[in-house]
Amino acid sequence: MDHEKDGQKVGVREERAVKQSVERASSEILDILAVKGKVTRSGAVSTPCTAYPEGDGVHRLRHPWSVYDVPGADLEQAMDRVRAQLPAKGWKIVKDGPDKSRAKLPQIVADSADGHLSADLRLWLESADSKRSSMIEVTVVSDCFRSRP
Repeated sequence: MDHEKDGQKVGVREERAVKQSVERASSEILDILAVKGKVTRSGAVSTPCTAYPEGDGVHRLRHPWSVYDVPGADLEQAMDRVRAQLPAKGWKIVKDGPDKSRAKLPQIVADSADGHLSADLRLWLESADSKRSSMIEVTVVSDCFRSRP
């Protein structure tokens, strides 16, 4: 059974399969980045889709992570690899430019070929005298769905 909201259908899918898809996409992006640094490790977590009533059971999976302790120049090259290789793997880059934050971070947003996933990558470059590490912050999210009972 599909649910409609604002003309959009929300599919019923197996949550485990969606989680595997999100985490596989994260792994693919990490492989494309191809940098040697530290990676935060977390799994995909369920979050409600705010456009739907809370008790509706409509949610999405989010997998936020980052790679850090890598020189800024290497991270910039990694973002260039993402620009070149994600489209070759069927992803469509829908945004490539500064984000809306005050810092105007370089941002790439890409959607999977099937439209079920989106990836948001942001490059944080720190100055050489900063105590913080430069990093690429990545969030892969699924579209909204209802879990199969």
